[in-house]
Amino acid sequence: MTKKTPTVLFVCVHNAGRSQMAAGLLDYLAAGRVEVRSAGSEPADQLNPTVIEAMAEVGIDITAEQPKLLNTDAVKAADVVITMGCGDTCPVFPGKRYEDWELDDPAGQPLETVRTIRDEIEHRVRDLITHLT
Repeated sequence: MTKKTPTVLFVCVHNAGRSQMAAGLLDYLAAGRVEVRSAGSEPADQLNPTVIEAMAEVGIDITAEQPKLLNTDAVKAADVVITMGCGDTCPVFPGKRYEDWELDDPAGQPLETVRTIRDEIEHRVRDLITHLT
């Protein structure tokens, strides 16, 4: 019997920083073993340019990504939903695994601070992978 590929949904308010970094890192580090999605409760018009720069420093190109609006179907399809500062805007469904990662918002932060946030997300993503695959 083939093992189902787990689906992880990262959610933050604007889907322009934290959730995009987490999705990029999980996609890269899991190398196809996890289906990765991200969304925001109030998506921004574009990704945070400093986040794009910080991710490029570790060899991950997220320039093709766009902030996406969180919808109920995305939550229903996920096995794991990881929220990052979106509060109660994320719908909750029975049988889903939920985690809330308290992380600083990279919006308006200098590159040095965004690197620290990225590195914390990477640490959490690596831990998540050990529990998913």
